[in-house]
Amino acid sequence: FSVRFRVLSGKLLILCFISVLSGMVVRGKALLSTCPKVCVVGGGPAGFYTAQHLIKARQDVQVDVYERLPVPFGLVRFGVAPDHPEVKNVINTFTQTAKHSRCSFYGNVNVGKDVSVAELLRSYHAVVLSYGAEGNRSVGVPGEHLSGVYSAKDFVGWYNGLPSCRELDPDLSCDTAVVLGQGNVALDVARILLSPLDILKKTDITQPALEALAASRVRSVLIVGRRGPLQVACTIKELREMVTLPGTRPEMTPSDFEGVKDALKDLPRPRKRLTELMMKTALERPGEKEQERWNSASRVWGFRFFRSPVEVLPDAEGKKVAAVRLAVNRLEGSGEGAQAVRSGDVEDVPCGLVISSIGYKSLPIDAGVPFDSRRAIVPNSMGRVQQVLGLYCSGWLKTGPTGVIATTMNNSFDTARSLMEDMDSGKLDVSAEKPGSLRIRALLEEKGVEPVVFSDWEKIDSLEVRRGEARGKPREKLLSVEEMLAVARS
Repeated sequence: FSVRFRVLSGKLLILCFISVLSGMVVRGKALLSTCPKVCVVGGGPAGFYTAQHLIKARQDVQVDVYERLPVPFGLVRFGVAPDHPEVKNVINTFTQTAKHSRCSFYGNVNVGKDVSVAELLRSYHAVVLSYGAEGNRSVGVPGEHLSGVYSAKDFVGWYNGLPSCRELDPDLSCDTAVVLGQGNVALDVARILLSPLDILKKTDITQPALEALAASRVRSVLIVGRRGPLQVACTIKELREMVTLPGTRPEMTPSDFEGVKDALKDLPRPRKRLTELMMKTALERPGEKEQERWNSASRVWGFRFFRSPVEVLPDAEGKKVAAVRLAVNRLEGSGEGAQAVRSGDVEDVPCGLVISSIGYKSLPIDAGVPFDSRRAIVPNSMGRVQQVLGLYCSGWLKTGPTGVIATTMNNSFDTARSLMEDMDSGKLDVSAEKPGSLRIRALLEEKGVEPVVFSDWEKIDSLEVRRGEARGKPREKLLSVEEMLAVARS
């Protein structure tokens, strides 16, 4: 019996060795062919955080990240303000994930066009949709399509080098800009419009944007919100940056803060600190040094509370924005739940630039994927897409566009945990062999699509850094997909 067992054991060992050899995949990443294969759609924070958690938590899973653009990192590259380099440090973590032996990055692949979600589901044990929110929420008022009206998403994309926004060429020849919305993105936009060039030219802002801002005549930015100081959506960091921005002074309306002091004691600490800074800025006499700075300031900014846009008014020729008409609101209720109700009064604010910062929204990617058009999310339970076994979602596609990068991290880790629970419970069958990227790359080759792998991105990265060094900047981004692909193929 023992002799027969040794013979059988030897045969099993040989079979296992052959299995390991047959499981080796492209680019030197050796894996058993029967390991769980997961596909992540979207190479931004949600996608990389999902991949990171899966790889760290399970020693057998292979993760492939597909991204529509030739470059990774999504909103960290194209959304984070250029003067916030510390926020972009998370790219180092994402790079470690992308270069892990069980992770592969495939850029320049448009899921829904180049390859369907159904094809991905046939090729992988699980598919996680993490492609974010690339649509704009419409203001829904007459005149919002006039020249000089832009979404914050497109304006941010323009100064951050998003290829689809490179032709935006905003007209900055006016004196006053109105930003609709009072979240962090709204303050980013206001700060970039008013920042001294000496600050901006040391960042990775694109050269065309830097040149346009150098010629800008914008001297005043109004940041408009439908509710009051106690409901403002920005965080204290962004507000403090505005308050201390060189060459600017704040202009607030003191009456907007009536009754706010009495509510301070009941506020959570972050909200309390934010409100105290607003009140100090609006109501208190500045110190001598600060007063001198304000007196010499050539640019101004301010919150305009209790206002909702009702119409963008055109110039005499009916083509460009000349003013924005705002409804005057009053609040019903209190705290976060307070509702803005129109009083019936309106006021017109002359301006030549309107930037709408009322939120991003996700868009459907494929007819085979459930999508809630009203909420602009994929319907899900803890990241599990309803009615489609093996399909998951993370990031803004899962929850809507809320929170900061840390929020997206936790959200994505939760989805990864749901996926692993389904693997462990047997709800998700990972015993059957799946072809993964071998099958998808063959499909893409048939369609003439050549993916950009991470080493190709590193060529782009290296060139951008060298171009930046020549200008005294961290990097000078390539602005078109064609340029990116040319460098990746070199």
